[in-house]
Amino acid sequence: MVTLKTLKKDAEVQALIKTGEKQLDAMAYTEHSIRHASIVATWTGMLLKEIGMPEKVVNLGEIAGYLHDIGNSLARHEHAVTGGILAYNILKRLKLPVEDCAEVMMAIGNHDEKYGIPVSVLSAALIIADKSDVHRSRVKDKLLSEDTNIHDRVNLAVNRSYLNVNNEEKRIDTVIETDPLICTVADYFEIYDTRMQMCSKAAELLGYKYGLIINNVRML
Repeated sequence: MVTLKTLKKDAEVQALIKTGEKQLDAMAYTEHSIRHASIVATWTGMLLKEIGMPEKVVNLGEIAGYLHDIGNSLARHEHAVTGGILAYNILKRLKLPVEDCAEVMMAIGNHDEKYGIPVSVLSAALIIADKSDVHRSRVKDKLLSEDTNIHDRVNLAVNRSYLNVNNEEKRIDTVIETDPLICTVADYFEIYDTRMQMCSKAAELLGYKYGLIINNVRML
C-alpha cells in the first residue's frame, strides 16, 4: 500500500521536492520545502477525515498534499500541471492503482489559483490546506525592511495558522494569529483574495462554508 510514509522514504520524491525548493530559493519565493509538503499533506488528510471521508480518500489526500508542489522542480510556471504528471508517474511506479493515480494527478493539477478549480473532493481539500499554510517560517529573510515585499511581510506577521472544521455549522475555517504591527488585514486580503475565493468554492464542493478568522475576529 502506498502511503505518506512511503513517499517520505522515496528517493525520487525527496529529490524533486529539494530541487523545487532550490529553484524557488533562486527566485526569492517563500518556502515550498519538505516542511510545506508535510503540513499540506497532514492538513489535507485531517480535513478529509473530519468531514467523514473513508480511509482510502484520506490516504490519497495525504499523498496529493505531499506531492502537490513537485512541479517546482521543473519550473514555477504551470507547476501544478507538471507536478500532476510527475506525481502520476511516481505513483504508478509505486504500484498505486491507476484510477487513484489519476485522482491524485487531477487534484494536484488544479491546486493553483491561477488556472485550477475544485473539481473533486480530493482537489477541494488540497486547495484549502495549501492556501491555509501562512507562517513566518516560510520567509527566508526575516529582517523586515522597507524593501520587504508584501508576500514576505504577510507571512512574517503570522505566528500561527491552522484549519478548524465545525461539522455542526458545516464550516471550514482558516484560523490565523498575526502581528498587526507587521501587516494589516488589508495587506492579507490584497494578496490572498483570489486564494480565499478559491477556498470558498472548494468548501462549497465539500458541502461546507469557508471562513477566515484573524486574531479571533471573523473576516469571512
